[in-house]
Amino acid sequence: MCPLGWLAAASLCLGTLCAVPAEERRKAEKPKADPTLHENLDLDNYDLTLDNYGEILDLSNYEELYDYGDLVPKIEVGTLAPRPKDPKTLPELGEATAGTPELRPPSGAGPVPPAPIPGQGLPSCQLCLCLGTSVYCDDAGLEQIPALPPDTAYLYARFNRIGAVRAADFTGLEKLKRIDLSSNSISWAEADAFRLLPSLQELLLPQNLLTALPELPRSIVRLDARLNRIGSAGLRPEALRDLKQLQFLHLSDNQLDFIPVPLPESLRSLHLQNNNIQTMHEDTFCDSQDQGQIRRALEDVRLDGNPINLSLFPNAFFCLPRLPTGRFS
Repeated sequence: MCPLGWLAAASLCLGTLCAVPAEERRKAEKPKADPTLHENLDLDNYDLTLDNYGEILDLSNYEELYDYGDLVPKIEVGTLAPRPKDPKTLPELGEATAGTPELRPPSGAGPVPPAPIPGQGLPSCQLCLCLGTSVYCDDAGLEQIPALPPDTAYLYARFNRIGAVRAADFTGLEKLKRIDLSSNSISWAEADAFRLLPSLQELLLPQNLLTALPELPRSIVRLDARLNRIGSAGLRPEALRDLKQLQFLHLSDNQLDFIPVPLPESLRSLHLQNNNIQTMHEDTFCDSQDQGQIRRALEDVRLDGNPINLSLFPNAFFCLPRLPTGRFS
């Protein structure tokens, strides 16, 4: 009987232990945290509010990772509307908006598109891609310059069929800095097409059909009219004299038979290769009366591909920091 009694007692003890809830056992087994370990930990600094957000989270390392420039204020994606044939036939904004009845969708019809917002004028992007102040019209089948948003600063209309440039194409575009009309069919430009643009710095006209150099604004820094048909008769006398900011003049692969002078002191690069230049004046680059003159800015002069022997005109470029590229024999 003793072994049976011992088994009964052991079973009773085990039943008592199992009856204790598991949660209480875990609490009993978990060691208590020592409060002294966290006495020096200041958790008040991590209470985020609008006042202390910048102090707790240092974002200074991320301020200049992305600079979107003029893409931040607005991004328009679409195409440019064709220019109206006669702007005088357009109704005034006040006439167009005054007395216009409120548009209501007919029963069973879908929603009516919103009416134009007063002050926006004509739709601005319907044939080209407009991103911020840049307008991209490359390879769009254009035959003329499209209507441009008034804030346009950069125009790219390459690889089209534009045949002429008129002054009205850029009227009112006072912020326009760069015009790229490369690889079109432009054969002429009106006298005031570019001259009246006060901010224009870069005019790119390579691979066109121009026979005359267009008049340029005094703000121009870079002119590229390579691969055209510009002859010496297409240059006005002293056409470059007043262009005090011109640095890059590229007229290679044309039909020039002399170097356009006088050249502005600001000029850094002059490309006239592959023309028909046969001679030059001794004052073309340097002042023949000032033997101490050094023209440091003009370091890149290309005359290769012309029927001129540069060794016959040593006094014409004694002031240059580098000899022109060309034939010396």
